[in-house]
Amino acid sequence: MLYRTLMCLSACLSALPHAFVLFLGRILGNLYYLLIKKQRNRAIAQMMSALQISQDEAEHLVRLSFINLAQNMLEIMCLPKLNKDNFQNYVEMVHLERLRDALAEGHGVVVLTGHIGTWEWLSASLALADIPVTAIAKPQPNEQYTRALNDLRATVGVEIFSRGTSELLAAGRALKAGKILGFLADQDAGPGGAFIDFLGKTASTPMGPAVFSRKFSAPVVPIFIIRQKNGRHKLEVHEPMRYVDTGNADEDLYRFTKEMTQLLERVIRENPTQWIWFQKRWNTPPDARKEKHHVVKTDTK
Repeated sequence: MLYRTLMCLSACLSALPHAFVLFLGRILGNLYYLLIKKQRNRAIAQMMSALQISQDEAEHLVRLSFINLAQNMLEIMCLPKLNKDNFQNYVEMVHLERLRDALAEGHGVVVLTGHIGTWEWLSASLALADIPVTAIAKPQPNEQYTRALNDLRATVGVEIFSRGTSELLAAGRALKAGKILGFLADQDAGPGGAFIDFLGKTASTPMGPAVFSRKFSAPVVPIFIIRQKNGRHKLEVHEPMRYVDTGNADEDLYRFTKEMTQLLERVIRENPTQWIWFQKRWNTPPDARKEKHHVVKTDTK
C-alpha cells in the first residue's frame, strides 16, 4: 500500500511545474521546522557548536536547511520527470571532464559526496549524461519505501547496492567494469569507523571510499550538488584524489579518509543550509571504537 501511494505521489509531483514543487517544499519545510521540536533543537545545537555562531543565527540557518530538505525530498519524488533532453534545464554541470578523464584510466571511479543539496539528483544527472552510475546506500527502515526509492532511481538509470550486504561484492565488480561507485560519506560509521575530527568534534567516519580506492586502484572524485538561489542546481566535479601507498595500509587508509573528510567539512561550512544538521553524525563516542585491521587511531585534534 505504501509503495503504491509513494509511486502515485511521484507521478503527481512529476506532472507539476518545478516552481510549484519548490513552493510546496517551502511550506512543508517551514511546517517541519515548527512542528518537529526534537530534530530542530538537535540541529540548532549541533550547528552552533560546529560553526561557532549564535543561537539566532543557527535558528535562521536551520530553518533554511529544513526548507531545503523538504524541497530535496519532493525533488526525489520527481526523479521520473528527468530525462536526457531536459535534465540540464535543472542542473548545471561544472568540470564534468574531470570525471570522464578519471574514468578513462580504466579502474572505475569512487565518487565522494554527502547528504548535501539534492544528492539523488547528482547521481541522476550523471546517469543521464551517459556515465555508468552505481552507488552504495543504506537501506531505509521501511522495505516498501526502500523499494519505491530504488525504483525511482532506476527510472534515471542509477543502480544501488545496499550497504552491509553481499551486494558489496557486486559493487566491487562495478568498479572493475569501469563504472563509478558513489559513497555518501557523511554519516556515523559506528564502532568500526575511523574516528576523525569533523566540524569541531570527533566523529566515526566511513572508510569505504578509501578502502575501495585502494583495492581497485580507483581515483576518488569528489562531486557535490548545490541548490542555487534561482532553484536550479550546480553540480561541481572536483579534482581527483589519490590513495597514496606508503606500505602501511592502516595509516594510509586513515590519512586518506581524513583528507576526504576535511573536504566534506569545507563544502558543508561553505553551504550550511544544504546539509542535514539534525542527523546523529556524532552518535558513536570515541571510546566505543572497535579495533579493526584498517582502523588504527583516533584523531585527537
